Amino acid sequence: MIEKSILKKLVDICGKDNVFTDSEILSLFSRDETEKFSFLPDVVVKPDSAGKISSIVKLANEIKMPVIPRGGGTGLSGGSLAVKGGIMISMEKFNKILNIDKDNFQASVEPGVITQVFQETLEKYGLYYPVDPASKGSCFLGGNLAENSGGPRAVKYGTTKDYVLSIEFVSPQGKLIQSGASTIKNVTGYNLSQLIIGSEGTLGIITKITFRVLPIPLFKKLILVAFDSPEKAAAAVSEIFINGVIPSALEFLEKDAIKITEKHIGRLFPNSEYDAHLLIELDGYYNETLELDIEKIAEVLYKFDCSEIILADTPEKMESLWILRRAVGEAVKSISQYREEDTVVPRSKLPELLKGVKEICSRYNIRSICYGHAGDGNLHINLLKEHLDDNYWNNEGIEAVKEIFRHTVSLGGTISGEHGIGYSQKNYLNIALTEDAISLMKTIKQSLDPNNILNPGKIFI
Repeated sequence: MIEKSILKKLVDICGKDNVFTDSEILSLFSRDETEKFSFLPDVVVKPDSAGKISSIVKLANEIKMPVIPRGGGTGLSGGSLAVKGGIMISMEKFNKILNIDKDNFQASVEPGVITQVFQETLEKYGLYYPVDPASKGSCFLGGNLAENSGGPRAVKYGTTKDYVLSIEFVSPQGKLIQSGASTIKNVTGYNLSQLIIGSEGTLGIITKITFRVLPIPLFKKLILVAFDSPEKAAAAVSEIFINGVIPSALEFLEKDAIKITEKHIGRLFPNSEYDAHLLIELDGYYNETLELDIEKIAEVLYKFDCSEIILADTPEKMESLWILRRAVGEAVKSISQYREEDTVVPRSKLPELLKGVKEICSRYNIRSICYGHAGDGNLHINLLKEHLDDNYWNNEGIEAVKEIFRHTVSLGGTISGEHGIGYSQKNYLNIALTEDAISLMKTIKQSLDPNNILNPGKIFI
């Protein structure tokens, strides 16, 4: 129970209607999309200004109470869980698109804007924000920054960090900081924006973002192609790039992923009896160029004994295939308790990663379902509990994850491409990073947040 005196101060800051302690609300905010974790905050607040957030953080420092910023609750590493209780700040009232500057290809927003809403608003101006996480229909832009989200189109367009010009954020001690500038070039002091991006709410609470955006591509085409082995599908990926084609998305799905998705949504996937599929998107400003690129890709794919190449060249056909791809994550969750590991390796190492994962999971008798963003080497590995008892899952299952991560790092990769470390992955951080690197990160955290107020219990043990 939170003390009445603290509750009164929060009410004074946010207003009575924006402070919540009832069990139903606390329970709703105790979870995200990570496994089955649940941690109750002491109180949930819904401020509507940077000044109010600043006051909350200053109060938290006085009383030494944790503050947890919360976006759309779609995280997959427990980044917004109140693992130590405390004050959870919901950013849902920061939902305004503040300005769209078509002349300079920029847009300023509050962090509670839903990613898809931002994208669709930009389209009305002929503008494009390519970062495309699977949860784009519900995730917040602020959360995208906190996790440096990527998605399918990172292969061509990069991740969230590549589009942020400036941010406004509240520091761990409650100060309102402006970082970056509304210019393409800027070397004026340390790049605080890039320090905050990907820091998972541990170094600052973002209250305003200015993005650079792009002219919207005029043409898109989508290819679906099947292979008789996952290894052939994975090997074809690098060959496409070697031949000079850069797709806007290049997704990998193994047969298990396809089959469980068919069952989950009640729709058939073309050529679903094959062992693996690639979903390849191309976009650009000239249709002729895309057609030439498709011809090049087809030449490559046929070298790897692919099936017929299915071309989707209308918005309806393309969306039909993307719906299937985006449903995979939810389909996996419907089977049993699971762990989703977000490995990423250099693109050419993808076949070795996939082979190693299957070998490790076979030794531990754990079913794995793999899919992900093959174009940038980002493989989502889902380990399913199914028939395993709790003791085995919590012991041998953890050892399997460690082996997968060691294998990933041995290939020049790392243990999180876009989901973050958060709460669920912090015990594995030393597999990917040296103790000196971790120590330096902890020093930065301690320097900026000496009272360990912002989102404690994340990233580091």
